Amino acid sequence: MSDNTFNFVILPPLDPWAEDWAKRLADAAPGWSVTVATDEDAAARLLPTADGAYGWVPPHQLALASRLRWLQNPFAGPFVGYYYQELIDHPVTICNPRGIYSDHIAHHIMMFMLALSRGLPYYHASQQLAEWNPRARQHGYVNLRTATVLIVGVGGIGAETARLAHAFGAKVLGIEPRPEHVCPAEIHDSDALDDLLDQADFVVTTVPHTPETEGMWNQDRFDRMKRSAYFINIGRGMTTSTHDLTAALQAGTIAGAGLDVFEVEPLPADHPLWTMDNVLITPHVAVADADDITDRRFDLLVANARALADGAPLTNVVDKSKWY
Repeated sequence: MSDNTFNFVILPPLDPWAEDWAKRLADAAPGWSVTVATDEDAAARLLPTADGAYGWVPPHQLALASRLRWLQNPFAGPFVGYYYQELIDHPVTICNPRGIYSDHIAHHIMMFMLALSRGLPYYHASQQLAEWNPRARQHGYVNLRTATVLIVGVGGIGAETARLAHAFGAKVLGIEPRPEHVCPAEIHDSDALDDLLDQADFVVTTVPHTPETEGMWNQDRFDRMKRSAYFINIGRGMTTSTHDLTAALQAGTIAGAGLDVFEVEPLPADHPLWTMDNVLITPHVAVADADDITDRRFDLLVANARALADGAPLTNVVDKSKWY
């Protein structure tokens, strides 16, 4: 560890644990002076001397961050506007926490996959009516042992999903332009997506929202899928046209869907997706209740603080031009 002092600022808006993190980070990364910016005025005072920061630097404050070398993004898929052109052009290295959610979100995907494959939504509807109906399922049973799962976005989440789906016996295909993880998926580049869609019994999308992925799930792509196939989205809502997905479900173009994210959140109460018996909806909670995510995020922060001070490679460096 270098004897130099590095200045680090936790930027607003602040999480409840910000003060605790500041103390723990200073203890865990000797040589770091860690300060919490309680508001924008405090951030403006602290940014000119900051070597590292946690959070977001808005456009009107970026010019103050002349020393900033590392910015830790709290989210793998941040809000629209996090990556603006001036920040992309700035020499600061941005890292994100991709990978810390992988097991939790993969379990959520498997919940959707198993429920849809076994027809659980239909049996649950019968349960609400106290109706004993062995024939409630409206779509054929999908045997995961002989199914093909196409995972679009094989980062940490996609790789863990591939491992779990493979354990059930499924053949797993993956679309990933930047492979980083070893997993049992047969990996293809992005330009193979349209040719693979008609092979899949489940299409699982984990892709982030970027200029390239916005609206990528549209009528043309749903038309390419099997009528017996299920669509699962736990990535970002803006990647999927809600209008086109709804139309595909209503027309029977695809068999059903498991959805945790939507173009507009909350999903309007009068939206037809709510009442479709072949759709499972969760309100963007694939990882919301996991009690270890805060610790995982902090551990990654410490690892990168130590790496920067030691001149070692940072973990989860973002390609700013692609937003991930």
